[in-house]
Amino acid sequence: MSESLPSGEEKAATVRSLFDRIGPRYDLVNRVMTFGMDVGWRRRAIRELHLPTGSRVFDLACGTGDLCRELGRAGYLAVGFDFSFGMLASARTDAPLVQADILHLPVADASADGVTCGFALRNVVSLDALFAELGRVVRPGGAIALLDASRPDNPVMRSGHRVYFERVVPMIGGLLSDRDAYAYLPKSMAYVPPPGELLDLVGAHGVPSACRIQLSGGIAQLLVGVRS
Repeated sequence: MSESLPSGEEKAATVRSLFDRIGPRYDLVNRVMTFGMDVGWRRRAIRELHLPTGSRVFDLACGTGDLCRELGRAGYLAVGFDFSFGMLASARTDAPLVQADILHLPVADASADGVTCGFALRNVVSLDALFAELGRVVRPGGAIALLDASRPDNPVMRSGHRVYFERVVPMIGGLLSDRDAYAYLPKSMAYVPPPGELLDLVGAHGVPSACRIQLSGGIAQLLVGVRS
């Protein structure tokens, strides 16, 4: 794989191929490389929705259905969307699943009470297009909770996290799944803009109240807000 990061259609093809390959062992690798913390992060994302029981929540880039399962346990009606057939084929959830590009969802305007998305901001071709689509499908007063990896603000933690993320994670991925894929994932953090720019993008597409919550010392981040 080239050291330079792909863009546009090349990025879309790369990401689809990558997730098609790692789907069968995706959950296992997540649990191992995060020491199980990813489970708590997802549950925190769902708690931050603050929606009534029975609300319809779209889970974008749903993968194997982790967030869909947790949404169901919380009393929400989840619908999952992902463009990787390999991930959907490995899904373990009773929620309806749709193979679709999350930048062009096959749903009506204002058809969701809420949207969740786990660890996919760095994988879309355009964050601006993603947030525009969120603004289209989430009803006024609906909620968003977008979870992704991050880098700690503390310099010491940031240095240690960098070593772990860039060297140890690919080793774990290589032992349990696909080394090339898990070497790409840390590099893909370069696609995510700084927190201020990220919040400005979300705010420009109908969620001016959006705020960022750092999780586990800043190794994960959660963007939450209410659709205006």
